[in-house]
Amino acid sequence: MTAPRDLKSQLAAEARPLGVLVRLPAEQLLELAGSVDLDFAVIDCEHGPADHVALHHHIAVAEAVGLTVLVRVGAADDPDVLRALDLGAAGVIVPHVRDAREAARAVAAAHYPPLGERGFAGYTRAGRYGARDAAEHLALAARRTLVVVMIEDAAGVEAAEEILAVEGVDAVLVGPADLAVSLGTPGPEGAETVAEATRRVHAAARRHGRAVLTITGSPAGAERAFADGADFVVYNTTLLLRSALTAAAAIRRDHRADRTDTSADKGTAE
Repeated sequence: MTAPRDLKSQLAAEARPLGVLVRLPAEQLLELAGSVDLDFAVIDCEHGPADHVALHHHIAVAEAVGLTVLVRVGAADDPDVLRALDLGAAGVIVPHVRDAREAARAVAAAHYPPLGERGFAGYTRAGRYGARDAAEHLALAARRTLVVVMIEDAAGVEAAEEILAVEGVDAVLVGPADLAVSLGTPGPEGAETVAEATRRVHAAARRHGRAVLTITGSPAGAERAFADGADFVVYNTTLLLRSALTAAAAIRRDHRADRTDTSADKGTAE
């Protein structure tokens, strides 16, 4: 069993952590990610399954292979914030944060007092079922808990400075698909509008000392993200798998095309 990496320490050391976003319920994907030396996993309970037993299993498997776990919850005041952290997640990703008040709610839900209002329970998985004393558990939570806010609405872009100034917000992730819809520019023709809004959010993050998380579907996309200033990057495993399977299927299509061309040539020759 490999101890999970300390994601906050990696970010402080500018280690450029790489992770996987998992929304398909399959612990084996996490084992595979750990076997290739990735750093963290995001388990998606917003667009993926939110079953708590399955979430427990996914977190346990991820930690066993050395992956730090973040959980994308449904909202800042979602009870799953507490459940995810009690199950051992190192942090949460909160979608659709539109103003500073929502950011403050996310921090309050994720942190124990004095920074937040998280309910304390030492007999959870995060507390090693009581093996950690209260002081150790509180200190560990304060040191490692990561709050990532998602800005994916026009209102969030306008309020980015205020959102990212909230104490306890550690990082920001721009959701380009939702943002494009919110800005009224879905599709390729709106790409530059979304890119400009993203640059505004990232600039605000830099001014307030917050890390930038970017999601991508390919290694080339990850390289571009780091070149553009991302501090950590997460791969969408659904896109990775689809890309790999599409490439695999193309081999058969190419073979069929070659056979068709050969048959046509033979017919012409005859």
